[in-house]
Amino acid sequence: MSPSCYDLKSDRVSSPAENKQRYGKKMEYLIGLILASAVAGAANVIGFDRERSFYSTVLIVIAAYYVLFAAMGASNSTLIVEIAVAGGFSVLAVLGFKKNLWFAAAAVIGHGVFDYVHHFLIDNPGVPRWWPGFCGSFDVIFGLYLATLLLRRPASTFNSGDVRTNGS
Repeated sequence: MSPSCYDLKSDRVSSPAENKQRYGKKMEYLIGLILASAVAGAANVIGFDRERSFYSTVLIVIAAYYVLFAAMGASNSTLIVEIAVAGGFSVLAVLGFKKNLWFAAAAVIGHGVFDYVHHFLIDNPGVPRWWPGFCGSFDVIFGLYLATLLLRRPASTFNSGDVRTNGS
């Protein structure tokens, strides 16, 4: 049996199709926002976010999803384009790790913007219809969280991950 909801305005039970029409177009944004907040909060509580590599690694994973979607449902030429784009974001992730985390923050936010225009630039039929809203909202929130951390925390509180900095 399909789930349904009671609609207070019309005082009736609405169908799943009506629910999807009413809420479906906004839900991916809400889920992206909630998930980004949960990941950022958990990373803070656990301590993952003290490592410089954390944000760069998340950026590389975020960028790799379009490559996965191309492998699932697109041509080889689309796959090559998606690999090149992911490679560009990966370069920014490495710069964020090696030089300045602002590269990673800007690239995560930039990827969120890219999510909204991706379908105008690259024809990748493997991308789920809801993905741009979900990933775009996740990326922007997560990138803004990192930017806020960078503004509030001294750079020295992010561990470089280089064992040579421990005096050895």
